Amino acid sequence: MNQTSTTTNPPTTKFTGSDNYVATQDLMLAVNAAIVLKRPLLVKGEPGTGKTMLAEEVAAALKMPLLQWHIKSTTKAQQGLYEYDAVSRLRDSQLGDLDGGSRVKDINNYIIKGVLWQAFTAEEPVALLIDEIDKADIEFPNDLLRELDRMEFYCYETRQLIKAKNRPLVFITSNNEKELPDAFLRRCFFHYIKFPDTSTMQHIVDVHFPNLKKELLAAAMKTFYDVRQLPGLKKKPSTSELLDWLKLLLAEDIPLEALQTQDDKIALPPLLGALLKNEQDVTLFEKLVFMNQRNR
Repeated sequence: MNQTSTTTNPPTTKFTGSDNYVATQDLMLAVNAAIVLKRPLLVKGEPGTGKTMLAEEVAAALKMPLLQWHIKSTTKAQQGLYEYDAVSRLRDSQLGDLDGGSRVKDINNYIIKGVLWQAFTAEEPVALLIDEIDKADIEFPNDLLRELDRMEFYCYETRQLIKAKNRPLVFITSNNEKELPDAFLRRCFFHYIKFPDTSTMQHIVDVHFPNLKKELLAAAMKTFYDVRQLPGLKKKPSTSELLDWLKLLLAEDIPLEALQTQDDKIALPPLLGALLKNEQDVTLFEKLVFMNQRNR
């Protein structure tokens, strides 16, 4: 039975933010706590609050390669470890006379290594993102408990114990679409990314649009938070949608006056489709604007 070398610790360097990502103090503490505890960092929050980007920026800041596993409803835990391509082996065995059957004899040629295998056998510590884990079947997190806890798994086809050379820094994101098992939660360090307040949001916008005029930003921010606070919204606009909207406002050279009303009441903003993404929310917002206008 083959086995890789003993697991070592992840980098001791602390994450202190980056030029491209505005991280709050509690978020930086959470990242560093996960490093110290050698546990996956489970990050929850509204869609568009930067959960996936966090893993990308931490990996870049700590100079670690990043492996990404984007989960779908059909994803199985085994795919993160490896898959055995029996169909290809059977096909090649039928064509074995072409090369003497040498390829078919080596089963390693038919083992498709998943991201966990790649992370465990990497020569240097890597960051591993398991993105939107709540999209998969409810048993998916439990199926990864042993591998993430012990940092090893067994490949029965090749009779190998794949043991991590270096403990990867694991990020797991969730949009809260379904509850995760308690046994899985116990093995993670948890952090919930709160939706940015106006001050933090201004810092985020400054990173992406450093030359944006203050008056336009103030008017756009007021409109954005007015829309978010509208009761009954099916989907509130996120940070990423605000950034898209600002990009469009600048590209279309929308004047400041288009975002303002004389009596400071909510108005129908231009390019509303960047903020609201379904017809129910658009209709709800239009009704509110109409009522405001009628009450003036």
